[in-house]
Amino acid sequence: MSSKIMMCPPRHERSPERSSSEASTGSTAPSSPGSSSSASAPASPLRKYVSYCSDEDTSCGSNGPERAKSRYHFQATPRFVVLALVLAASTAFAVGTVSRVALLATAASQQQQGSSHCPVALKNEVRTAQKPLQLPSPTVVGGKDVPFTTFASKTFHREAASASHSVHLDRRNADAEAGAVATSSPDEEGDDSDDEDRNVFEESLHLPAGQHLLVDIKGVDPRFLDDENLLARAMVYLTTETGLTLLSYHCHSLVPVGVSCAGVLLESHVAFHTWPRDGAIAMDLFTCGAEPLIPVLPVIEKLFAVPSSEAAEDAPEPSMVWSHTLRGFREGFSPDYNVNANPFESDLGLEMLSEHTFEHKVPLVSDETDFQHVDIYELINPRARSLASYQKSLEGDGSYEAENPELFRPNKHLYLDGVEQSSLYGEAAYHEALVHPAMLAHPGPKRVAIIGGGEGATLREILKHKTVEEVVMVEIDQELVEICKEHLPEWADCTDNVGSDADSCFDDGRASVYFEDAFAWFIDRFGSDASGDEEKFDVIIMDALDPQRMVEIVGNLYKDNQFMYSLFNGLSDDGVFVVQMGETDERDDEALEVGLDKQVAEMINTLESLFQSMHIYDEVCR
Repeated sequence: MSSKIMMCPPRHERSPERSSSEASTGSTAPSSPGSSSSASAPASPLRKYVSYCSDEDTSCGSNGPERAKSRYHFQATPRFVVLALVLAASTAFAVGTVSRVALLATAASQQQQGSSHCPVALKNEVRTAQKPLQLPSPTVVGGKDVPFTTFASKTFHREAASASHSVHLDRRNADAEAGAVATSSPDEEGDDSDDEDRNVFEESLHLPAGQHLLVDIKGVDPRFLDDENLLARAMVYLTTETGLTLLSYHCHSLVPVGVSCAGVLLESHVAFHTWPRDGAIAMDLFTCGAEPLIPVLPVIEKLFAVPSSEAAEDAPEPSMVWSHTLRGFREGFSPDYNVNANPFESDLGLEMLSEHTFEHKVPLVSDETDFQHVDIYELINPRARSLASYQKSLEGDGSYEAENPELFRPNKHLYLDGVEQSSLYGEAAYHEALVHPAMLAHPGPKRVAIIGGGEGATLREILKHKTVEEVVMVEIDQELVEICKEHLPEWADCTDNVGSDADSCFDDGRASVYFEDAFAWFIDRFGSDASGDEEKFDVIIMDALDPQRMVEIVGNLYKDNQFMYSLFNGLSDDGVFVVQMGETDERDDEALEVGLDKQVAEMINTLESLFQSMHIYDEVCR
């Protein structure tokens, strides 16, 4: 069926005479002046209608018959057309939005229900992100001067985040303390040490350098890892306990589970991300301050290694792996910085602390004596031993591990000023190679001297020889000896020595320990001005610091001719002197006469001028 369209004036404006005439003739002659259509004709262009006519409707043509009974008319004003378009667009947008939200909600529900790793408690838990959280505000640590800062932030709303919160520093305590200081008496004198510490702290903040601590913990309670409030409180408490200043922090609760938080510190930043389904959290702490970060580890473990209350009885406890590295630049930016005096720039930092694969790495001691910095670490290297085997050796269940716990215990490492001295599983090879060749080279050593040897292992090896009647040990650092007695008792264990009358070699009746400077001790007794009344030694063993160490005491021990003469003069006619000269040179190392080995070359020249013969041997101690 075809149709055609004709534009016509409105029905109510057409006169009866004109209607009949037009219906029969189709003419468009003008109406009489008195008709209503002529009176309202000027308004007709503003009010149109469209007539839809069928082929049977003969009134649409100029020559057609009488108007057909079926005729359809649609009247539309411009306003109606505009409103119709707006309504249609709004309806389409609303339907599309509702459909999109419904599809996303269905997908998220299916993903959460389909995971076999998510605990039942988390699957059935309804996220309450819509509820207002009372997150804790960071506060200023007492006595700390925090400058005012400006900040800029931008939050991007993502479907994967169900909630987002930002909290800023509460300065009210700091303002109150500042007012109290301002109103105090000007005659009151402050502590100069506090001012000095504050100056060191402020200077360290402006250096382009810092410390980076990475911590990963597994076996943590999933509910704790999915609770933004508890995690935020733990982060704020961490910064408060460790003396850091948290300026602000921002946390996101994620869909379906998990939390990510980042905190801006006055010293730099702290951040972490959680995987509740896997019971894991990864943390990143960076500071520019002078305070060491490693003492923070026990606080982190206490706050974030939360065991699961619903775990099975035989489930392992939370375990933590971590690493510590120095970042940035120090040498050349701080005028007083000495790279050789920083333990983190040596073996301690470069080979042990920076390693992130050790399953068990526990600092036992980090202490400063009057002479050096002492560090002792207990660790398990997964390439050599297993943490699971060590834990099984502690159960006492009759297993092979439990019956032989000494084979699975962690290794221990001793560092002096960051330089590794010995380890539990390597010290025997070193000390045996140092002691026994010299002792066997003498026909019957009775009186033996040790220079250094604070761990007690050299003393232990000497006391294994039945001919020995007296061992004189001269060690300058008494604090080091006491630390080793407490934390490294295996080094001085004489329980297996035949003829020893004590469990600790330091308590053996044949041992005499002098806490003095060996340099002065030998010169006073065997120097050129000595009386000569002191009994001489059959063997002298020098177990001191490596000659490559760039410290003043090392230089005196290895290159002072007067000291070397006193050692030579302190030996009997068939006496033997042995000294460790540091690490063996590699094939492509520079000559001894240059670089760090320069002191080694000088000592060799001095010994050659004094002794009848000299022998150099190497021992693999790793």
